[in-house]
Amino acid sequence: MKRSLKVSNRFILFFVTILLIVVIIATFNKRNNVSFIEKGLGYIVIPVQNIFSEVGGWTSDRINFIKNIRNLEKQNKELLKKVDELTYENKILQQYKEENTRLRNLLELDKKYADYPKIGAEIIGKDPGNWYNVFLIDKGSNDGLETDMVVLSGNGLVGHIIETAPNYSKVLSIIDDRNAVSSKVLRTSDLGVTKGDLTLMNEGLCKMEYIDSEADIIKGDEIVTSNLSDIYPPGIMIGTVKEIQVESHGLTKYALIEPVVDFRHLEEVLVINKKWTKNDVESKE
Repeated sequence: MKRSLKVSNRFILFFVTILLIVVIIATFNKRNNVSFIEKGLGYIVIPVQNIFSEVGGWTSDRINFIKNIRNLEKQNKELLKKVDELTYENKILQQYKEENTRLRNLLELDKKYADYPKIGAEIIGKDPGNWYNVFLIDKGSNDGLETDMVVLSGNGLVGHIIETAPNYSKVLSIIDDRNAVSSKVLRTSDLGVTKGDLTLMNEGLCKMEYIDSEADIIKGDEIVTSNLSDIYPPGIMIGTVKEIQVESHGLTKYALIEPVVDFRHLEEVLVINKKWTKNDVESKE
């Protein structure tokens, strides 16, 4: 019983003390004159009040800091997502731009060789390696294509068809060492044969051989198809002269030719869908 009374008295004393502290805190700043007891309690209460105020301020700052971090993380995720979306859209636009450029070049090529009937085709496969020396197009015999029909792209000559199927054809390009094109210097009409070369193919070049040692040919000259071929119509652009060398026997010289077609990045081509022969050239003349 005494123990219960003792606990009860302690509780009452604690409650009264807390109540007095609250009252003093509530009225301390509202009065000009305070009692001696209030002053004494003030020395105890004010530091405690300051501690609680500082703890409360620190806690509030930390809560706001955590909220800000979460908001920043959310904003960062949203920004990263937006960057990904814009990057993707930019890639799509770049692809459209490149495709538009290629198609515009094909249109210009079609106008440049307007005398030749043509059909457009897309490349659907190629031999292993970086270069389009042999590749497949998505047009075949069902589209009227035949072997030896000439293929164009970019600014000029790609090669000719060597095999057809109902829905595709195989093309042999001028940079392949199995191909040889009767050609001439556009400026002087000096003749030669432009051929593919395995060692030069990795440099994106081909070789014009059998040029007369006295021929007037210089670096930068344009090389086109001549009128001596049974496959290639005359006047189709092949490339430009990059280097000239005299053969070891001294009777002829050869030139390294840089094709006007980018054989690393072919995607669309034009096929002259009519076979040409020397008779066609003569009748046209």
